[in-house]
Amino acid sequence: MTAVQEPVTTVRTVTAEIDGHTVTVPEGTTIYDAARQAGVDIPVLCHDERYDPVGVCRMCVVDTGGRAFAAACVRPCEDGMQVRTSTPELERNRATLTELLLADQPPRAEDPKQTTTGDNLLLALADRYGVARETTDLPCGSGRGRDSSNPVIDVDHDACILCDRCVRACDDIQGNDVIGRSGKGHATRIAFDLDDPMGASSCVTCGECVQACPTGALTNKPINDVPIRPREELDSVHTVCPYCGVGCALTYHVDRSRGAIVFAEGRDQPGSQSRLCVKGRYGWDYAASPQRLTVPLIRRDSSYPKGPLSADVRGDPADRAENDRGRAGAGGSRSGGGRGEPLSRNGRDRTRKPGGLVDYDEVLPHFREATWEEALDLVATRLKEIHARGGPGAIAGFGSAKCSNEEAYLFQKLIRAGFGTNNVDHCTRLCHASSVAALFEGVGSGAVSTTYGDVANADVVIITGSNPTANHPVASSFFKQARRRGTTIVYVDPRASTVAEHADYHCQVKPGTDVAFYNALMHEVIRLGLIDREFIAARTSNYEELARTVADYPPERAAQITGVDADLIREVARVWGEAKAAVVYWGMGISQHTTGTDNARCLIALCSITGNVGRPGTGLHPLRGQNNVQGASDAGLIPMFYPDYQGVDSDSPRRRFEEAWGTELDPNRGLTVTEIIGSVLEPDGVRGMYMLGENPFLSDPNINKVRKALAALDFLVVQDIFLTETAEFADVVLPASSYLEKDGTYTNTDRRVQLGRKVLEPPGRARVDWEIIQDIANRIGLDWSYAGPDEVFDEMVALMPSYRNLRHDNLGLSGKLYPNADPEHTDGTIVMFDERFNTDDGLAHLVPAEWLPAKELPDAEYPLVLNTGRLLEHWHTGSMTRRSFALDSISPVAEVYLHPKDAAERGLAHGELARVRSRRGVIELRVRISHREQLGNCFIPFHFREAAANLLTIDAIDPYGKIPEFKFCAVQVEPLGARA
Repeated sequence: MTAVQEPVTTVRTVTAEIDGHTVTVPEGTTIYDAARQAGVDIPVLCHDERYDPVGVCRMCVVDTGGRAFAAACVRPCEDGMQVRTSTPELERNRATLTELLLADQPPRAEDPKQTTTGDNLLLALADRYGVARETTDLPCGSGRGRDSSNPVIDVDHDACILCDRCVRACDDIQGNDVIGRSGKGHATRIAFDLDDPMGASSCVTCGECVQACPTGALTNKPINDVPIRPREELDSVHTVCPYCGVGCALTYHVDRSRGAIVFAEGRDQPGSQSRLCVKGRYGWDYAASPQRLTVPLIRRDSSYPKGPLSADVRGDPADRAENDRGRAGAGGSRSGGGRGEPLSRNGRDRTRKPGGLVDYDEVLPHFREATWEEALDLVATRLKEIHARGGPGAIAGFGSAKCSNEEAYLFQKLIRAGFGTNNVDHCTRLCHASSVAALFEGVGSGAVSTTYGDVANADVVIITGSNPTANHPVASSFFKQARRRGTTIVYVDPRASTVAEHADYHCQVKPGTDVAFYNALMHEVIRLGLIDREFIAARTSNYEELARTVADYPPERAAQITGVDADLIREVARVWGEAKAAVVYWGMGISQHTTGTDNARCLIALCSITGNVGRPGTGLHPLRGQNNVQGASDAGLIPMFYPDYQGVDSDSPRRRFEEAWGTELDPNRGLTVTEIIGSVLEPDGVRGMYMLGENPFLSDPNINKVRKALAALDFLVVQDIFLTETAEFADVVLPASSYLEKDGTYTNTDRRVQLGRKVLEPPGRARVDWEIIQDIANRIGLDWSYAGPDEVFDEMVALMPSYRNLRHDNLGLSGKLYPNADPEHTDGTIVMFDERFNTDDGLAHLVPAEWLPAKELPDAEYPLVLNTGRLLEHWHTGSMTRRSFALDSISPVAEVYLHPKDAAERGLAHGELARVRSRRGVIELRVRISHREQLGNCFIPFHFREAAANLLTIDAIDPYGKIPEFKFCAVQVEPLGARA
């Protein structure tokens, strides 16, 4: 099986002769594709096999014996057809056509593509046919203009040959429908939206058009003044994207003389199929930021008692009042977005720097540089002292889903084997912990049951609690393609995001009402008799209890709770129930609730009672957030499971790991991320922490509580690539490696294990993460001697049945899906649970759920519901993306998205500054009027430290997944001049 399995159909064949080669091909095969099969080269300009053929350039015309030449890219083969592809007349026509196209082009020495990547396909044809712009007598047309409004893409309309490859790349591949044509005659040119400048259009800067363009019409701009040069002059490194869980394959082209990435391109792989989004194609320069940590840092004695070091991170009202008094005493205030800026801790006037990053000038004076030996010795000594004094429960570790499988495995092994505690967790607790809890309970596995590409085989798809066009843009391109081929898309989400524009049905539920909605769907599916009785009887348990529960949720009741019309609920239930194959993809709008586990239980039940698990085009797929959150979870970076979800409180797995690691292990489940923060505030709780690549100051809920906890720790070591907000509370800061500076494996949302390859050298004295972990392990008494990530991977795989048979040397360029019985010859398992589930009894356990309201509801003082989430251009706490030129240029400002009526009632206009407050804090940011929001709701991205959304969010958690309620809390939005 392949990662994107097309439906199998029976087709007729035809036989034709092409330049003396006899070929037999399926009926409908074009002459061009048949010629390629026969090894015959036909020149093309407008054609690319990835796009729908259009035949506009006529370069590929061939002689079929008819009255006129036929475009090979669109003309299908016919039985008995005789084709000639390179007669003298055809070659003369191609030479003339090339000369005509070349006449309007810029001179070769000034061509935007030839002077950069050196691969202008039109110029290659000119060389083939011996024509040149400089020697032609044809007049040169120009004046169609240039467009440099996009920060990373240049448009030269005079270099455009109107081949429409960019149009088809945008439409056929990415599904964005931004590019078309405008004008008439010679003035015709490609247009973005209604002929807007590219930078002002709805273009999402995925760069697919640049990759498609055969001339210099669309080219990349240099980033950070690194000149773009031909590929053959650069070092090409094949790796995978460091951002979301889609795990797109890409190639970085590196200038070794400069030690810098020049540009990136999508690379073929069964999942992503050469596609990238704006982050993957243009968001890699964060690694070259001058703010990279390059030397170990130790907090100065004068900076104790410990606390936050910058005015922004201190951030409490008392500090702000004191700073205001300081400004008044200094003779007034300095304007900064409508309010005075605070003074720094040392009293100097501090103007907020663009981009909202930690002010190194303000924070670094509180640390001194140290050698690695001194820093590591101090880390080991202090953590051992705390462990000796307070016991295993006094130590905790936060790992990172940005790190490799090997680093995640070593980190959890260090905490468990070195300190005897299961207090180790990572950001899965903040994204899909409830999904994993429900999946493990229901089907015995926390991983997805099918791939995002398997949407090609689905009749119906539910996308719920997710905005994949922003959060998983490459996966969303497959969803959009499927819809064009006839798949019905049902979108269920409180926001009318761009996914709604591609959906057949948009069910705009009220926030926190998912259980009621899905219970109503099941109610109707059962009432209509659209359940799969055979599947239920043979492969599920507890159906009768489920049926009794959902019987209380007729569409009329659900409509009152959810706000979705009862008739729409009935229609969606019928469409789902009648589907031959249906799949659910969900995101954090399902999981990030105090009822997140119940939400996921409903999705599992909905698929199970209709038999939509275990076949192509069916299944359960929680779209994973970070690039390695699946792998980090698989590798045991969670407090209740060893690697491969083997329970720490189960005797057999524990004995197995004790034998493998040579030490006694804690039989009790550890604390989760949010529980660790709470524990720090208890007298006998966690006292020492090792923080690897996590930034809980911005990522965790209720930031004021996090601030108090971080300040209360006896000892904190932060290992990261930048000085984060969390690092301001550190006793020791260790400079780590970015994703681009190390080798390792990463597991994407599809269960695809891929090799990430080293692209650059770490800056200064920064070191690779797994080596730092090993050095600390040896200093606390563990005897580790791994020579490289491959040795760690081998040990990990031996303890993880799901990863059995995988090795670094059989992953190849495309990686492998797990489980995989024969990775030497197969890609791996696409569809899981075809015969049995991974539960002890092999059955899907149906768990009914009752709808419960959110923990904090709106009232007169806080009348709006806040939803938080991500933007396309940014990533989590922004430490990477806000240091990327392209990404920060496109989206530099924190905004609160408001329904027009909600804004009007508050006297707020688009672009104005507003104050958003909850029972936990206050932030200030700009207003964005948005028709995508429901009345009574607002949306704030959580990437911006200067307007940290999680200062507002509630830290109530789901009782099963222990995930916070990021998607629902009560707030008020008001003009900045209103009383706080």
